Amino acid sequence: MTTSNTLLEVKNLQKYFPIQGGLWGREVGKVHAVDTVSFTVQRGKTLGLVGESGCGKSTLGRTLLRLTDPTEGEILYEGKDIAKLSPQELRALRKDIQIIFQDPFASLNPRMSIREILSEPFEIHGLYKNPQERDAKIIELLQEVGLNPEAANRYPHEFSGGQRQRIGIARALALKPKLIVADEPVSALDVSIQSQILNLMMDLRDKYGLSYIFIAHDLAVIEHISDEIAVMYLGKIIEHTSAQNLYEKPRHPYTQALISSIPEPTIDRTKARKTLQGDVPSPINPPPGCRFNTRCPYAKDKCRQVEPQVENKGSNESPHWVACHFADELSG
Repeated sequence: MTTSNTLLEVKNLQKYFPIQGGLWGREVGKVHAVDTVSFTVQRGKTLGLVGESGCGKSTLGRTLLRLTDPTEGEILYEGKDIAKLSPQELRALRKDIQIIFQDPFASLNPRMSIREILSEPFEIHGLYKNPQERDAKIIELLQEVGLNPEAANRYPHEFSGGQRQRIGIARALALKPKLIVADEPVSALDVSIQSQILNLMMDLRDKYGLSYIFIAHDLAVIEHISDEIAVMYLGKIIEHTSAQNLYEKPRHPYTQALISSIPEPTIDRTKARKTLQGDVPSPINPPPGCRFNTRCPYAKDKCRQVEPQVENKGSNESPHWVACHFADELSG
């Protein structure tokens, strides 16, 4: 739902990767990585994007940043279509939209000191007058993410995974962005460290009014950080509502199975556990109808023939968008 508080609005976004084959390298197919996706992100809020590996979450995040160009659709940031910006216009916009990568061991250049890594954003955009001002900004960033100023003189290999991710967060914060895409920022970390990074990100969001798109494959990870959650399956968003609605009353069978698998005592175990059978179909040749029909225990002929449209099964005040022909019957 678009409001005056909307920071980002995505409309019918598609990202297809061509498959080439044959003697002349002609296109023989397409990978439907992101297929007609729409959603909004509000200022100062977190949208959690969840789904199994290979469902298109990371591709969606990279497409929003124009790290890969979209095939079709609109990406409206404060009303301006990112998909149509020139390289020069896009570079200026980078200050407002940043990314935190999944792997803290691969996202930092091992040959650069932390000072050099954190200096890059300031140098690219010319945001300091002299080395003293630049170093002061770097120290401030390190302290903001819970690291000592002495860390500026060290190299990435001297830090643990959690500390490296704090450096990645500091780099994303350097230009004072409004929106940060966090691509599974805690999945490579020990469970004991995950909560520390999540708490840090929440504190920074509240302090600076940041908006997040938080990508994860684990619903338990994003339960507390997200205001809204969108569930992706095979390139499509199949359910989107507030975090509270999703956990209390999931309406899509896929979401129900994901929540049922969360190993937490807060989940109602009086109900039978819902498990997913089989594997995610190939995005090269998605099944007709509902894309979940090959694994859904409730699938009927209509599900195999007609693709369900996303409909609001909630209210205008508390929308609950679902793409399922039988969502009203299966709500749990």
